[in-house]
Amino acid sequence: MIKVDISNVWGPLSLPDLLAVEKEVFDAHMTLSDRCGEGSDFLGWLDLPIEEPTEEICRIRSAAKRIRESSDVFVVIGIGGSYLGPRAAIELLQGANHNIGKGKGNPQIYFAGNTLSTRHWNELQRLLEGKDFSIAIISKSGTTTEPAIATRALRWLLERKYGTEGAKARTYAITDPVKGALRQMAAEEGWETFVIPPNVGGRYSVLTAVGLLPLAVAGIDPMEVMLGAVAAKKEYDLRSFENPVWLYVAARNLLYRKGKCIEIFESFEPGFKMMGGWWQQLFGESEGKDGKGIFPVSAEFTPDLHSLGQMIQQGERNIFETMVRFDPPEQTLTIGSDYKNLDGLNYLSGKTLDFVDEKAYLGTLAAHVDGGVPVITMDMGRLDNAKLGEMFYFFELACGISAYMLGVNPFNQPGVEFYKRNMFQLLGKPGYEV
Repeated sequence: MIKVDISNVWGPLSLPDLLAVEKEVFDAHMTLSDRCGEGSDFLGWLDLPIEEPTEEICRIRSAAKRIRESSDVFVVIGIGGSYLGPRAAIELLQGANHNIGKGKGNPQIYFAGNTLSTRHWNELQRLLEGKDFSIAIISKSGTTTEPAIATRALRWLLERKYGTEGAKARTYAITDPVKGALRQMAAEEGWETFVIPPNVGGRYSVLTAVGLLPLAVAGIDPMEVMLGAVAAKKEYDLRSFENPVWLYVAARNLLYRKGKCIEIFESFEPGFKMMGGWWQQLFGESEGKDGKGIFPVSAEFTPDLHSLGQMIQQGERNIFETMVRFDPPEQTLTIGSDYKNLDGLNYLSGKTLDFVDEKAYLGTLAAHVDGGVPVITMDMGRLDNAKLGEMFYFFELACGISAYMLGVNPFNQPGVEFYKRNMFQLLGKPGYEV
């Protein structure tokens, strides 16, 4: 079980504050679990954790095996939750540089359709030169601008390289089971398809084929991830402050009520950076509406201590932090000695890098708390495939409860359409004329 420590939020908050919101958290959790709140049509993610492989997961494993055997590169096309979840998972478990040295049998994995940058497209084309590759298109509709443009371009590359029939065998669609442009396209072209359940929104979809197919291609067993989510579903159904989800939800909402309107979500692991991006979308898109919401920001320590550290330490006191920690890996690095000692580091000779990292964490924690910043800490324990599934379910559950406690619908995003409408008008899309 993930351990949540709120001992460093006392000051702005008190124990009576926490106890006073116990019924609010309970009611919000009941609203979610009883599926009686706003957006309840999108609670299918609650049922995604399973203990035995389904036919869909067996097909995911088979497809991943074919992709791994036939491809040097696997390109995942999607935006928002359609790419943040799988990318976060792969980079957390395998590192941000996981593609180096990979090829057929263990393909490189790149993500497309999440930007309109021509430079990004040119770089991807260079990466694909001389490589065998396959693609997965992830979209409920198939009409979202960024992934739709990437799909057209990558289909053309596939067809030019492998011919029409060869390209079909290297194209996979993850989409709505019955409707939408991508579903129609997949049926007409004969692509293998996987399902995003209609009652699962994009930012809650990582435990569907959206996340599981890229994970399987990366060599990560989807059932090990799923079993971690199964354990989380059982453990975090506890209806008391012994539930770490409750502690996190209560603390962040109480801090918000005390004027702490920015949450900085941070870890001392570089591979956690995209997980911060996934969390940022999950909470930002779920809570930021009706003039409410905690602004989510992710940071990587220690690098961002050299950029954001001054602001956190002595800037406006409208922030709080959530620090995420993991157990050290089995393989460690011991710092050696240097007889000249020109860098002055001999006092660390014989110490492990994890020892230094731990002291940096403790020193940062103490400094920020002394500087008036409340800090929630999360001890994740051992990082493995099951822990990944547990983390995804933990934060999805926390987000749903937190948003209901805030008084907003966690499962819609009406504000996203405003920029799209303006963009479509400027592009001259039919039906959007001024």
